[in-house]
This record gives sequence, structure tokens and C-alpha cells, in this order.
Amino acid sequence: MALIVVTGRGGAGKTTMTANLSTYLAMREYRVLAVDGDLYLPNLGFHFALDTVKYTLHSLLRNPDIDPEWAIYKHPQTGVHVMPGSTQLQDVLGISPKRLVDILERVKYKFGAVFVDSPTGIPFDTLPTFEVANYQLIVVEIERSPIYSFETMVKNEIEKLKVLGERYNLNIGVILNKVRESADVVEKIVNAVESDLDVPVIGWVPFDYNVPESINRGVPIVRYLPESDAAIALRETGEILEEWIFS
Repeated sequence: MALIVVTGRGGAGKTTMTANLSTYLAMREYRVLAVDGDLYLPNLGFHFALDTVKYTLHSLLRNPDIDPEWAIYKHPQTGVHVMPGSTQLQDVLGISPKRLVDILERVKYKFGAVFVDSPTGIPFDTLPTFEVANYQLIVVEIERSPIYSFETMVKNEIEKLKVLGERYNLNIGVILNKVRESADVVEKIVNAVESDLDVPVIGWVPFDYNVPESINRGVPIVRYLPESDAAIALRETGEILEEWIFS
């Protein structure tokens, strides 16, 4: 079993990456679970049209007597098993984030890969998940950095987040997301990250207007529009991830 935590800045595309990479592995016939670990701003359920279900991760965090299986839903179009969070304020208040690890320990053995979509920035509320994880994927959006210093900004962001993975002795990989104006120099950024920070960049994904549409449909883009630019890049990233984890 590979447990993968996905980290990054707000808006970098962590949840989109979690949804699509878990979908890719499910399409490769792995049994995959995607968990919404962003406990206070959960939105993984929207990516799989599971935002109005009865039982959620928050149900389990509030009531330890609930069977975790009740909060796991198999998405029919992708085959991904999803444990969504609740978007209701009353469900978020008073939860115990420490129980997240206990929940993962109870279900992880049933899956070949478990993705945990972490909250924005340093995921203090879900840090315990790093203790049971094997991999950390750092998602970075290049375009939000000033063009004259984007290389420095990207490296600084990765460096801060990789400290977490190093602390817990995780295998760390980087994914560059929503690449647009910097497409001409993305290879330069990849080389800088890999040489200066000693972490592999396992893929880069172009900005694609089809991604929001796929989210609105509740089907990750690798399944929804498999020949779109983002889907092709995500499959290539998924291939590298699969080899990295399962070879």
C-alpha cells in the first residue's frame, strides 16, 4: 500500500491533482482511495460529484462508532473510492483531526494506493498523516510567481514543503501545474528544481480551460476529456508516478 500526501499552496491544484492521479491509477486497475484531508475547506467531493452524501470523513471524526466503510463511495465513472469531507459548517466545528490517522489505519490495507488531499500551505491539522505516509507530492503553480523571479519563488515554495517530507522520511516528488506563459522555460525550471533541491519533478501540466468544466461535471479530466492537453499531461505524470511507486 502506498499512502501519498498531496501538498501545495492554495489554488495550486492539489485537489485536481489528487482527483486525476487517483483516477489514472484506478484506470490502471489499482484499487485506489482518495481522502479529503482538507478538514476545514474540503472540496474533493465536488471533483467526483459527491458533495451531498450522507456520511463523510467529518462524520467519522465526530463519531468514532461509525464504520469508516460508510463514508467511502466508489465513483462510477472512474472506479476511484472516495472519502469526501463535509462542506457544512456545523460538521466542521468540534472535530478531532487526530482521529484521521486512526481512520486511515483502519482502511488503508484494503487499497493499493491512498491519496490524502492536504490543506493549503503547511498542513498542521493533518501532519499526523505524514507519520503513516510513504510519499509526498508537492504541487506548484508557476504562473503565480513574478516572471523575473519565478525560479526563485518556485524553489522557495518547494523547499519549505519538502522539509515536511524529509522530516518523516518520505519519498518526495514535485508536479508543476497550470503552466501557461512559462511553458517555454519550464524545462529550465525542472532542471533547476532537480539539481538545486535534489527532488524529482515527475510531471508538468499545462493550463487547460477544460479542467473547470470537468470539475463541474464531477468527472476528473483524465476520464472526462482524455485527449485534452491537461489529460494527456496528467496521464504522463501518472505513468511516472505508477513506475515510481509500484516498480
